[in-house]
Amino acid sequence: MISVEDWAEIRRLHRAEGLSIREITRRMAVSRNTVRAALRAESPPGYVRALRPWAVDAFEPAIRELLAQHPRMPATVIAERIGWERSMTQLKLRVAELRRLFVPPDPVQRTEYSPGELAQWDLWFPPADIPVGFDQVARPPVLVGVAGYSRWIVGRMIPSRQAHDILCGHLACLVELGGIPKVGVYDNEAALAARHGGRAKPTEAFDRFRGVLGMGVVFCKPADPEAKGLVERAIRYLETSFLPGRSFESVEDFNTQLAGWLVKANRRLHRVLRCRPLDRIVEDRRAMMGFPPALPDPALRFSTRIARDHHVRVDTCDYSVHPRAIGRRVEVRVDLDSVVVTLGGDELARQPRSLAKHRTLTDPAHVAARAALRAVTTPAAAVDDIEVRDLAIYDRALGVA
Repeated sequence: MISVEDWAEIRRLHRAEGLSIREITRRMAVSRNTVRAALRAESPPGYVRALRPWAVDAFEPAIRELLAQHPRMPATVIAERIGWERSMTQLKLRVAELRRLFVPPDPVQRTEYSPGELAQWDLWFPPADIPVGFDQVARPPVLVGVAGYSRWIVGRMIPSRQAHDILCGHLACLVELGGIPKVGVYDNEAALAARHGGRAKPTEAFDRFRGVLGMGVVFCKPADPEAKGLVERAIRYLETSFLPGRSFESVEDFNTQLAGWLVKANRRLHRVLRCRPLDRIVEDRRAMMGFPPALPDPALRFSTRIARDHHVRVDTCDYSVHPRAIGRRVEVRVDLDSVVVTLGGDELARQPRSLAKHRTLTDPAHVAARAALRAVTTPAAAVDDIEVRDLAIYDRALGVA
C-alpha cells in the first residue's frame, strides 16, 4: 500500500501535468497497477482493520430482550441474568450501544444569554490572611460578578458581609462593569434576601438599592449552585489562577492586584465562548441599562448623641469626633473606606475605616481641640487656690514634735 503522500503526487502528475501511466510509473518507482488503483480511488488510502467477532455477540439477543423490558437495567444486573462470566468492559460497551435503542434521547437546552440580559453575583471568601493594621489579620469577603453574555468578570474585596458593605461593593463593581444588567442573579445571602414561606424576598435595603437602578433580581433556590454556574466557575478560576503564590499587605493592595489581574483575565480566550470577554463587552454594555442621574447611596447611616469622651462606635471600633459636638446629636456615615461624622451639614470628623477589631482611633486635631476647651473650662487660677494641709499637725497630735 502506498502512502497518502505518494497517492496525492500520482494524482497531481496525472491531472495537473498530464503524464501517462508509464511516465508516472517511472518517476514514482511503483507498478502500473498501483498507479491505476491510485487514479481510480477517490479517497486516500488507509488501513482498515477487519472486524473480529466479540464474545458478547452471542448474548446480544438476550441483552436486547432484557433492555426491551427494563431499558435502564444496569450492566452488572444484565451480566448476572445472562450468565456473563468474562470481562465487564466488553459487556458494558455493548449494553451502552444497545441501550440507546430502547431509551429515548434526553436533550437539554443550551444556556445562552442575550447582551445586557443578566449578571451573576456571589461572595468569595479567599483563604488568605489580609493585614488590617495593629498586628491583626482578617479574611474579608470578595464580591464577584460575571456578565452573562460577555463573561466579563469584576470583583472587589469588601470589609464585611453586612448589607451596606455588600451594596457599596456592588455599586463599585457595577461602575467598573460599565452598565447595569437588566437582572441580577444572587445566592440567598441573609443581607440581601429574607425567606418567608420558602420564598425569597429582597430585604428593604436591597429593594432601595435596586429600585434606584431599576434592576431586576432572581434568587437561587437553596443548595442550587448550578443556577449561578458562571460566577461559581469564576470564583474557582480566581482560586486556582489568581490567588496562588500571592501575598497582600492590605485590603487596598488586594483590590489593586485583583484589578490588574482581571485586566489580563478578561483578555484571555474563554473556553466555552471560544472568544475573549473583551470581544463581547462592548456589545454587552451597549445593551445594559445606563446609570441614573443620582446613584444610590447604600452606605450605613445612623445618628447618635456624642458623650463627653467625644467618640462614636462603628462595629467594634471607636472614632473620635470634634469635642464641640459633645451633648449634641450627629449623623454618622460609614462606607467601604471611611467614617464621616456631620452636624447640621458641617463635617466634624473623617477617618479611614479600620478593619482591625476593638481599636480606638483618635484624630490629633481633636486631642488639641479638647485640650483647648479644658483650658477654658478649668482656669489656672483655680488650681493655685487649692488648700494644702499642714502635715505638722499629725506630729503635734501624736506628741512627736
